[in-house]
Amino acid sequence: MAFHLSSSSHTHLYLDTQPLPPSPSHFLHLTPSPFSRRPNTTFNPLKVSLQQDTPQTSPPTQTPSKRSLWVNPKSPKPSKLREQSYDTRYTSLVKFSHTLNTCSPTEESVFEVLNELGPTPLEQDAVIIINNMDNLETAILTLQYFQKRIGKVTKEVILYNVTLKVVKKCRNFDKAEFLFREMLEKGVKPDNITFTTIISCARMCNLPVKAVELFEKMGNYGCKPDDVTYSAMIDAYGRAGNVEMALSLYDRARTEKWRVDLVTFSTLIKIYGVAGNFDGALNVYEEMKALGVKPNLVIYNTLLDAMGRAKRPWQAKTVYREMTKSGLEPSSSTYAALLRAYCRSRYGEDALHVYREMKEKGVELNVVLYNSMLAMCADIGYVDDSIEIYNDMKKSETSKPDSWTFSSLITMYSCSGKVVEAEKVLEEMLESGFEPNIYVLTSLIQCYGKANRTDDVVKTFNRLQELGITPDDRFCGCLLNVITQISKEELGKLIVCIGKANSKLENVVTLLVKEETVDEIFKDKANELFGAISKDVRKAYCNCLIDLCVNLNLLERACDLLELGLTLGIYTAIQSKSPTQWSLQLKSLSLGAALTALHVWMSDLSKALDSGEELPPLLGINTGHGKHKYSDKGLASVLESHLKELDAPFHEAPDKVGWFLTTKVAATSWLESRKSAELVAR
Repeated sequence: MAFHLSSSSHTHLYLDTQPLPPSPSHFLHLTPSPFSRRPNTTFNPLKVSLQQDTPQTSPPTQTPSKRSLWVNPKSPKPSKLREQSYDTRYTSLVKFSHTLNTCSPTEESVFEVLNELGPTPLEQDAVIIINNMDNLETAILTLQYFQKRIGKVTKEVILYNVTLKVVKKCRNFDKAEFLFREMLEKGVKPDNITFTTIISCARMCNLPVKAVELFEKMGNYGCKPDDVTYSAMIDAYGRAGNVEMALSLYDRARTEKWRVDLVTFSTLIKIYGVAGNFDGALNVYEEMKALGVKPNLVIYNTLLDAMGRAKRPWQAKTVYREMTKSGLEPSSSTYAALLRAYCRSRYGEDALHVYREMKEKGVELNVVLYNSMLAMCADIGYVDDSIEIYNDMKKSETSKPDSWTFSSLITMYSCSGKVVEAEKVLEEMLESGFEPNIYVLTSLIQCYGKANRTDDVVKTFNRLQELGITPDDRFCGCLLNVITQISKEELGKLIVCIGKANSKLENVVTLLVKEETVDEIFKDKANELFGAISKDVRKAYCNCLIDLCVNLNLLERACDLLELGLTLGIYTAIQSKSPTQWSLQLKSLSLGAALTALHVWMSDLSKALDSGEELPPLLGINTGHGKHKYSDKGLASVLESHLKELDAPFHEAPDKVGWFLTTKVAATSWLESRKSAELVAR
């Protein structure tokens, strides 16, 4: 294959002779070379420089010929002519690079192109040609050609470095390792640029562990990392799992004012987010902005993901607003991170807004995101929205319903007490080839319990056993919850089921139903139960057991359980006192537990008066605000009715939702009247 630079005889003459003497900064320094002086130059040799000196070749004395021209050395023309010569030669060599990029990756084809350089190619020419290549295979063959043809390569490390640059551009770490080993075998000592290039290649290939290995070898070859390499290693250490080293380097970066790139900032935010240090993630984001570094889409997406993990949807909303104001368009990853943040924190309206925007823009959701939306809607009672999302999912070509999809729908209908709808979804689930899991069966038990279909609860429990599924604490807790909703005559059916699932729970329930035990035995059995179950279900168990006591009119047992709950830390800060107000906090309690806590508090108030203690100016009961997600009744409405039955002087505060307040005078008068009534009753 022949390679012709030009039809001009001047060009051929130029290639057949030695070049004009290069300037001291020619090719190998970061300082500007004569190539950079012309604004219309297409290729800038600053990109070639590798911070190394190269031997300078003095041209032989030329014998004047017919083509020779004498030029006055005092005239400005020589420097311009020299500049034009450099530019012309650089452009010509870049043409070689382009041809090599497209030629066949065989030794024959590559060598044929390079033979046009003449029998003794220059080291500087080799650097320029390889540096401007982007074909990995032909670049390595080009390196081999120059190693054979150049008599004595004075700075062979530079040839390897520019070849490694091509390898990095092609993101092929295996080839980078191969060239590095070859260097060492040939006795070529790597320099800082060698390591920086290979480390960057490892990062680009998502091989942070390899980057760390190379970084830690630098000292063995007398190489000292610069600020850029150190900054890159923050990212590499972070992604390799060495968080301590990554954060240590970042502390140095802040102190010594290193330039940190966007990839590293993104890794730092991710490190803090995964570690649960969400304020640290926000601080990195703020430091970026303070340094004048403009966050890109990856930074925003990483931060949105961290805020979602932190359950800080309000901050996710702020970050998203800043992102759109900066002119960036949200990607599918942006929407996914935002949707996860809202779903995780049950920000229903915000999540639905994002969901509908995604549908309008044609952004496809995956199965996990669909299921997150359905789980959120099920949890907050958005029945109609759940049906809409489920229908969208069935129409999707890429995200079909799975077992978790059906589980969320059954949970939603079960919480609403819609038995027919729940059973219909179960039928669809079975037709789709999915067996019900423990979550589905737990929801069905809840559904049948709400509908007072005790026999179906028993059938569902038997089905669990037939499927070989072991009941967990939540499943048993659901059985316990159903027990609080059925008549005393049917309790025996479910006690049998509970006995098969959790013997310790059966012991406590049996003692309550039989009402034939002494205090200490009951407390011991209850204490044993709470010690055996997981902490995240203990409050639900205690609430249900107290509710059962209230249903059975066992107020003393209910008080025992409340006291045990306070002792074990299941309940905290139910009663609080300040100089101006004594309060009762009921917002985390079930109805039975709340009424029991109210009874205990009123008894404590009476004891305080009897002991001569002064009541504060204000007394209050906090029930929380809002209604139950699947019920028209909230704790506040039930408590209000109960307070009226007691003729208690507590009234709903107009400016404090969920609070019932009374004054010291009214409370004292009422407590004294109750005491008098009790004395008369005796």
